[in-house]
Amino acid sequence: MRKLALSDEILLQVEKPARYIGNEVNSVMKDKKDIDVRFAMCFPDVYEIGMSHLGIQILYDMFNHFEDTWCERVYSPWPDLDAIMRERKLPLFALESQDPIKDFDFLGITIQYEMCYTNILQVLDLSQIPLIASERTWEHPIVIGGGPCSYNPEPIADFFDIFYIGEGETQYRPLLDLYKKCRENHDSREQFLTGAAKLPGMYVPQFYEVSYKEDGTIKSFVPTRPDIPATIIKEIVTDVTDTYYPEKPVVPFMKCTQDRVVLEIQRGCIRGCRFCQAGQLYRPVRERSVDMLKDYAIKMLDNTGYEEISLSSLSSSDYSHLEELVNFLIDKCREKKVNISLPSLRIDAFSLDVMEKVQDIKKSSLTFAPEAGSQRLRNVINKGLTEEVILKGATLAFEGGWNRVKLYFMLGLPTETEEDIRGIAELSNKIAVAYYDTVPKEKRNGKVQIVASTSFFIPKPFTPFQWAPQCTKEQFIEKAYITKRAIMEQLNGKSIKYNWHEADASVMEGILARGDRRLCEPILKAYQKGCLFDAWGEYYKHDVWLETFEECGIDTSFYTTRERSLDEIFPWDFIDCGVSKEFLKREWKQALNEQVTKNCKEQCNACGAARFQCGICTEPRTN
Repeated sequence: MRKLALSDEILLQVEKPARYIGNEVNSVMKDKKDIDVRFAMCFPDVYEIGMSHLGIQILYDMFNHFEDTWCERVYSPWPDLDAIMRERKLPLFALESQDPIKDFDFLGITIQYEMCYTNILQVLDLSQIPLIASERTWEHPIVIGGGPCSYNPEPIADFFDIFYIGEGETQYRPLLDLYKKCRENHDSREQFLTGAAKLPGMYVPQFYEVSYKEDGTIKSFVPTRPDIPATIIKEIVTDVTDTYYPEKPVVPFMKCTQDRVVLEIQRGCIRGCRFCQAGQLYRPVRERSVDMLKDYAIKMLDNTGYEEISLSSLSSSDYSHLEELVNFLIDKCREKKVNISLPSLRIDAFSLDVMEKVQDIKKSSLTFAPEAGSQRLRNVINKGLTEEVILKGATLAFEGGWNRVKLYFMLGLPTETEEDIRGIAELSNKIAVAYYDTVPKEKRNGKVQIVASTSFFIPKPFTPFQWAPQCTKEQFIEKAYITKRAIMEQLNGKSIKYNWHEADASVMEGILARGDRRLCEPILKAYQKGCLFDAWGEYYKHDVWLETFEECGIDTSFYTTRERSLDEIFPWDFIDCGVSKEFLKREWKQALNEQVTKNCKEQCNACGAARFQCGICTEPRTN
């Protein structure tokens, strides 16, 4: 019988014990005698967040299809259990077997967000694994990182044995085979890592050396061993239809952030917004076949009992078979009384018609993401959305009976002026006016309600804005104040609610996003001083972080506010994400000239992704 790692006494002391007991519907149990490799898949945040991550569900399903491998899951213990585990020296454990993570062959950590870096150290620490990779032996698991933040792994390079650059479905089988061979041959850990560094997409930080110029920028970044590539090319799934996807996703015992079946309809995005990292990293756009999606939708609903299905994509409206898929789901979901969620839709006549059919959306809000208040600034960021289109979408929505609209903007974008900021208030007001102009008084369902939210712009690697200076905390706060004041001045100001993001956390995210290896020391020290769950506002300790950077001699403005030359070597330049640096430079110049670049369906912009010979790059253009 399976024995829980935590006693009843401990489970009764912690909030939400269901986070730690495992044994959920569709979780995979295997006999340890029948397997060669044990893989612990980790999301370094609380269970409810981690269980909502599609990437882990895909890899969990893939690994457990391998007869010789058992993949289990582990998440960050919430602070209440964290304190108990430290006090009693209890090792962190996997949900399925409840065995200690330190007994596994691999610990795979998906790194989705820079503010989770101290949680990575928590997982290693509670697992009783040395925090520094060079201090580990065969007594410890191989610690491997993946996900979007691995495209600049340098701020956490000291803590990982390997980073997997790209999509996980392609190279894990060769890596596991190499591991098995090395263990059978009694090779050293270093010999295994040397072999791993020669596999496509694998980056082993300890085999690379970085040197710096007097001004702090990078002078060189080179491998220290022969036969190890100087450039790591991302791994990509060229056929997203004939690949791994879970028919039986794990169903949690408790409510999670994404409490539904998630159907990934495509990867990548045609739009090319210049601030968006995902839009560059996941090029080219690759669609799953509509027949595969229909098949999986029914199987996943049957195998989970969920009452909602969500179509996942960076831009769902661009999926070429969306109408056929949605109509199929409307018919099937009506039979099963299942709700359909369609995020990332452009608000147009088709989308509104679909939303009328699939859910009682009138009780909810419609969401627009103009990102910038003025057309000039939308051209700078290549948003591809005009004020006319926004107002037309809002008018159609109001005619359909909606009266609540959410608007998402960014403050601190490159070239932004006060006029652009005031444009946020003015556009919000124009949408309110459109409601009163469109809906006769007798048909109005109360006043129009508009929520305008602003986040602060954070430059990210592998985007055209990777050269852009980031604003200071004080500048961010001033911009939010200007926005709030401008909204209050509008005719319909009382109908517009304004929310803004924390400036402190945005600055910290900016430091970590474009950081280098010199940040490993302050990240470790901040963790040792108690920084944990930095992504959660109530636990974030900005003062401790600033104090730690100062102690380590780090000038944070080097990573945020300074100007960068076009020929500077960035910490992530040794990675080839498929999009060339020349293309990104070209887009940066286009942005500064306020010039729009057409989307991938309209024309090929020679970004570099065509070399993968898949997806939209192999299709004819519309013009």
